[in-house]
Amino acid sequence: MIKREAAVTERRIGTLFFNPGGPGGPGTVQFPQEYELFPREVRERFDIVSWDPRGVGSSTAVNCFTNPAAAEAWTASKPAGFPAGEQERTAWIAAYKDLARRCRQRDPDLLRHVSTADTARDLDQLRQAVGEPRLNYLGISYGTILGATYANLFPGRVRAMVLDSDIDPTAWTDRGSPRKPTLPTFLRMGSDRTGAATLDQFLALCGSTTPARCAFSAGNPQATRDKWDQLTQRLREHPVGPWTYGRTVGDVVNGLYVVHPGWADLADRLQELWQGRTPEPPAAPPPPPVPRPNPYLGEEQAAAVLCGDSPNPRDPSAYHALEEASALRAGDAGRFWTWAAEPCATWPVVAANRYLGPWNKPTARPVLVVGTSYDPSTPYADARAMAGELASARLLTHHGYGHTALINPSSCVKEYESRYFIDGTLPPVGATCRPDTPPFPAPRPRGGVDTGGGGTGDTAS
Repeated sequence: MIKREAAVTERRIGTLFFNPGGPGGPGTVQFPQEYELFPREVRERFDIVSWDPRGVGSSTAVNCFTNPAAAEAWTASKPAGFPAGEQERTAWIAAYKDLARRCRQRDPDLLRHVSTADTARDLDQLRQAVGEPRLNYLGISYGTILGATYANLFPGRVRAMVLDSDIDPTAWTDRGSPRKPTLPTFLRMGSDRTGAATLDQFLALCGSTTPARCAFSAGNPQATRDKWDQLTQRLREHPVGPWTYGRTVGDVVNGLYVVHPGWADLADRLQELWQGRTPEPPAAPPPPPVPRPNPYLGEEQAAAVLCGDSPNPRDPSAYHALEEASALRAGDAGRFWTWAAEPCATWPVVAANRYLGPWNKPTARPVLVVGTSYDPSTPYADARAMAGELASARLLTHHGYGHTALINPSSCVKEYESRYFIDGTLPPVGATCRPDTPPFPAPRPRGGVDTGGGGTGDTAS
């Protein structure tokens, strides 16, 4: 666990728990990186606690390798990003079959007990340990399905809960059906469609500005889209060093998560590839003033939660056809998001304690749901679904870009979250916000509020 005490101790309200997503996100590592992005008043008035969930990082971790060299050798055995072509598909499937075998041999009992419901029960133990009668919680990305699970397992214990960049709970569980799933988790969620829409926005906005602001610009949106298509076609036949088609698309989808400085850096890498040069690796962040934990964070930790918790097709050979179907609606992003769930095809266990719903148990206080309109991972439609499926929730729309409003800041969103955490005031129905700084940047108002400056909102009770 890790804790930052309230900055203004005489005005302290209580403890706020934070989950950074994933699944498999280590709070002890990610929370220090994201602490300054929390609303100022929240940092002043709450102790903020994060933790490595069971199976992850510095907790009892899923680790399917005997030593770091074995883990590195396994990573090198599979294509980067996703597989393109029969040879790469064969290598990818073989690698994840091997990972499943290793994990089954190392600690099958642990694998059965790292579900979202298990972690929600751990979170309630943490709430009790700090002496809070009700939970204050901020969850981003996968942290939203954890929050929704907690809210339905312990509905009377919710004081304030913000869910930012949401997963549709019924998509995660495949509606709790015992039938065999026909689509992988991320295609049920719509990650392929929202990834494609966000990539299109990146290319259009890049093409609408100059190469000085976006290095990959071809002078207008359509020309920049065409340039991307030409680059991907070229990379299929002629990789640039280690930069294959699959690695590049994977880098693009992940590079869309953080707008500043991520989008400009991504454009620089794409332009390097366009010119036939191997991109420079991203600059390493400066070392922190206080050493941070450095636990093992292998892929199998995320897989243990996702594959044990959320059903996926069990036939590895089915994923190529699923990829082609997704590519028809979502292009390159569809290929990436299809293969992102393929490791679950051969995962050795199903979680012993899955929560399958219902999702509409009345909570002690309403939940605040935040959705971003162009999110490369969790679609805005999933935020609408989350707000509709919970018994009492208010949706706040962030007309912005990137994955989570927390790491793509909007002063407007922060203000609404502060009011909600401090005194329970919800945003007005239909409230919307915009990012502080648009991509590249475009000439738009900073932190604009579309509902008359924020309004006075309703009070949660």
